[in-house]
Amino acid sequence: MRRIFITGASSGIGAALARHYAAADTAVGLYARRRDLLERLAASLPGRSALYAADIADAGAIVAAAQDFAQRFGVPDLVIANAGISIGTHGDEMRDVDKLRRVLEVNVVGLAATLAAFAPAMRAAGGGTLCGIASVAGFRGLAGAGAYSASKAAAIAWLEALRAELAGSGVAVVTLCPGYIDTPMTQVNKYRMPFLLPADEAARRFARAIAARRRLAVIPWQMAWVSLLLRGLPGWLYDRLAARAPRKPRDLSI
Repeated sequence: MRRIFITGASSGIGAALARHYAAADTAVGLYARRRDLLERLAASLPGRSALYAADIADAGAIVAAAQDFAQRFGVPDLVIANAGISIGTHGDEMRDVDKLRRVLEVNVVGLAATLAAFAPAMRAAGGGTLCGIASVAGFRGLAGAGAYSASKAAAIAWLEALRAELAGSGVAVVTLCPGYIDTPMTQVNKYRMPFLLPADEAARRFARAIAARRRLAVIPWQMAWVSLLLRGLPGWLYDRLAARAPRKPRDLSI
């Protein structure tokens, strides 16, 4: 029996990954805040499912879920730390500092806690894959999305360090950096999103990169060229272009 654990599984990329991996011979752990959506998803999946309805920022809940999943099904073959949020922010607004704190708690601390909760058992077993979902937004600071960019840059660095720490253990660490994926997170954007992928197609591409144990994969491949271009731009030119770029809507109620 294959064993897979996915956070942020109630919608978007997480739900698409659950649908991709679910099979008669597979046990899937589904972690997200909204139990009703988890139950609806689980009812549509073949194989066995375990539901964990909790906030990804609650490290104690993550540890408890990891222990329960391992006791019921065994050490997972694959853990995907996918849970994430995106909030439009302005760095010159004091009120947005609290938004930054929340984004970092979810996108960085939640990711780190998810992988740390499973890593010791997987190291002891001598195999498996830990996967973190970062973003091409982590390669440069995007105006209007500073919190999101900062969180994804931190996730990339954390995963790189974890990969080095687990070297020789048999446990692979895969960093996935998606571009635009058609999910509730991007559907609020009012600007054109190049190379937009449907969530189910993105899940298939993610799975191929995970199976290949890619250290870092940018998906779709076109965004890899965009990210290389962005990273290669001199600071003065990037600043000029970024200042004119469209920005994510900023929810003033948060």
